[in-house]
Amino acid sequence: MKSFIKLINIEYYKIKHHKLSRILFLSYFVLLSGIALIAAIKFKLGHIEIHLAEQGIFNFPYIWHFNTWVADFLTFFLAIIVVSMVTNEYNFRTVKQNLIDGLTKKEFILSKFYFLVVLAFLATLFVFVISLILGLSYSDYTSTGIIFKDLYFLPAFFLKLLGIFSFIMFLGFLFRRSAIALGFFFIWMIIEGIIYGLLRWQLFNKEIATNISQFLPYTSIKSLLPEPISRLNAAKNIGKQIGENIDKFEGIPLQNFIIVFIWIAIFVYFSYKILKKRDL
Repeated sequence: MKSFIKLINIEYYKIKHHKLSRILFLSYFVLLSGIALIAAIKFKLGHIEIHLAEQGIFNFPYIWHFNTWVADFLTFFLAIIVVSMVTNEYNFRTVKQNLIDGLTKKEFILSKFYFLVVLAFLATLFVFVISLILGLSYSDYTSTGIIFKDLYFLPAFFLKLLGIFSFIMFLGFLFRRSAIALGFFFIWMIIEGIIYGLLRWQLFNKEIATNISQFLPYTSIKSLLPEPISRLNAAKNIGKQIGENIDKFEGIPLQNFIIVFIWIAIFVYFSYKILKKRDL
């Protein structure tokens, strides 16, 4: 525990004195607070006017799914902090200085990973608090059993953040340049989409393609938070009108969590191997 606090303090000191990281961190939580503004959104779909606040988006337990999914769109802000946290070590030559000051390479990697865990936890805690306040204010159902049902979306959100952060950290160590690391991350997203397309349209059917692609890093991480829109009352009503069952959500399989855990371990391990072998 003492070592954990020591390593976290080292990373906190670096982030605290990095202006861009402070701005991004603040922007993330300010924008996240704006989830409450969704209640005012109205739009027309054909002849149907949809008011999101009346579609149950703030009802328990649906709010856990919806708010974590919305918050996930802001992950890019934190991803920039993560990649900067790694690449700045090379830009300012603090990697070598930290090692001279007594940190081992293992402790250096652990300090980064511990910070990722804390960052993901703070974001998850903030989403929990916002969701609880909005739910208690707007939900039609406030019994204890309903409130805490489907709470597993929060650990899914936490693990997804940690998965993205670990992937970004690995790319930061691999390329040592923020722009290249983030650029490759987005290129990799496209590559996985192409792989899925080839598997589905050229080699196999949709089911086999999905079963294979679920083991790819970004696809497995993304699968932790499926879209919640099809579970809205408006979407269900439209589905009934066209004769289809829009809501096909059946929960998040345990294997999705396990696959992401494995990828996180792989990213952290290879980040350490890169640091260990590279000439600083």
